Amino acid sequence: MSIRPARRITDTSPKNFGMFAKAIGMEGDLIHLELGMPAEDTPQHIKDATIAALQAGHVHYSDLQGIPELRSAIAEKLRRQNGLDLLPDEVIVTNGLTQASFAAFMAFLDEGDECLLLAPYYSQHVGKAELAGAKVTIAPLDAADNFSINRALIEPFITPATRAIALINPCNPTGRVYSRAELQTLANIALDNDLLVFSDEVYSDIVYDWATHVSIASLPGMKERTITMGAFTKSHAMDGWRLGYIAADTSLIGPCMKMTSNEVTHVNTFIQYGAVAALTGDPQVLKGMVDRDCARRDLVVTRLNRMPRVTCAPVEGAIYAFPDISATGLTSQECADRLLAETGVVVEAGSFYGSAGEGHLRVCFGCADLPVLEDAMGRMHRFFDTL
Repeated sequence: MSIRPARRITDTSPKNFGMFAKAIGMEGDLIHLELGMPAEDTPQHIKDATIAALQAGHVHYSDLQGIPELRSAIAEKLRRQNGLDLLPDEVIVTNGLTQASFAAFMAFLDEGDECLLLAPYYSQHVGKAELAGAKVTIAPLDAADNFSINRALIEPFITPATRAIALINPCNPTGRVYSRAELQTLANIALDNDLLVFSDEVYSDIVYDWATHVSIASLPGMKERTITMGAFTKSHAMDGWRLGYIAADTSLIGPCMKMTSNEVTHVNTFIQYGAVAALTGDPQVLKGMVDRDCARRDLVVTRLNRMPRVTCAPVEGAIYAFPDISATGLTSQECADRLLAETGVVVEAGSFYGSAGEGHLRVCFGCADLPVLEDAMGRMHRFFDTL
């Protein structure tokens, strides 16, 4: 018998870890600014609630959708902050946003369907759509227009096979927080073409200054065609906890539930009590974390804009700067490779996020404290001085 993997495996693009994979095992004084891993520790009240739940015996099987207390807290958060009128039964607790998006893609994409990504895009969405048997199509947004959502740039890539659009708001890698008008444009495209929207809102709590996060599902006619996904990963520095959620209309939750219950049964029981504490605890804890991210942003964006042949647009949300380095004459990958080799600073090439990201670097400022960021910016400045 010839043993072979399923076609869904062989037909799926291999997962690319970009500059992280290149830096693994390298010796020397490296500064890692390529991964979206929070610099903060998980707040103590979240740890305490989890320990208490463990000690209280919450160690057995629990509700397949997530414990009722957590689903209620998520629904309340989404009602209060996101304007979403959802019941606790319209929430599924997942193993991070990664599982949430995988379940959604698998539940609603078929062989031969197309899933449209807005570029620069989050690269993990490519493999998930392909595992579902779908073809990924890319609509490149315009860097000169600050990667704004523009109907004229998106609609030409919609075909009769297009079934869904994947949205990331606030956006990784660009740091954009899309305006209500931009989201209405995308909503109109979805409504006019009968499309589903997968809305990744993992950074919805991390917005700065003038920016306001709007959930596309809150716009007229969109609740029934949007799967909203979130997580505790970035906002509460719980990346290693693997806790996220799907929130959607009842008509959309059933298919997602079939995926998650068959895949993992349910999320670890006692850590869900920690997530309840994250949502119901003192809001000043979250505010303090976002304020510190804001200080990190200010340092990095200011310093990048002082570097020769580098410009960096304002960062409205998330934890990434996306500086334009095209004036150096280097490609994104050449620049990232040379920064690693010559300075020890690890950043991601903008081309990792599609051709629309060419000429940029993604610099994660949320993954390091201010002294480390100061060191990294000094090294980068000296590098660009030498070009």
